[in-house]
Amino acid sequence: MMDYRGISRSMLVLLAFFALQHNSWAQDYYRMEEGVIHFKSDAPLELIEASSNNLRGLINPKDNTFAFAIKINTFQGFNSPLQREHFNENYMESRKYPEATFSGRIIESIDLSQPGKYTIRAKGKLNIHGVEQERIIKSEVVSSDGHLELTSRFTVLLEEHNISIPKIVYQKIAEEIQVEIRATLLK
Repeated sequence: MMDYRGISRSMLVLLAFFALQHNSWAQDYYRMEEGVIHFKSDAPLELIEASSNNLRGLINPKDNTFAFAIKINTFQGFNSPLQREHFNENYMESRKYPEATFSGRIIESIDLSQPGKYTIRAKGKLNIHGVEQERIIKSEVVSSDGHLELTSRFTVLLEEHNISIPKIVYQKIAEEIQVEIRATLLK
């Protein structure tokens, strides 16, 4: 029997995605190795921003399913190294919850292989800090020459993912985090 302890949650999601699609191995799918995800916490006393270019993902155009993952400890930026340390250790607990994932299905029935600009709604499970929430996230997709350009902006409420803000820093960390994604997916 295989030992799954060393396999990350996002890898299991991606493996499950492939397993469910076993009949379509020969079919084209879109894959992203390095997308960019940026977040901003705009609180009354402090603006905190960080980014990671390690967003990974897949889109299966046949049934419009998708799976994305980001390792929490890959975020860079912040106002200081101490702030990054607090982000990983105190708030996101990145050792305990190393990744955030989003997987599900595109609501619109569209053919992403056809060139054009599409506004889509992705419905799925957003898992951050070990808490899964069903979300619908609107995105723009431009399809051309065998690749997709994906952009998305949405918010994440810390409370919905059991991320606590101590009262001492309540004015320095926003309760609602703004997230922006830019990525290219190739066939």
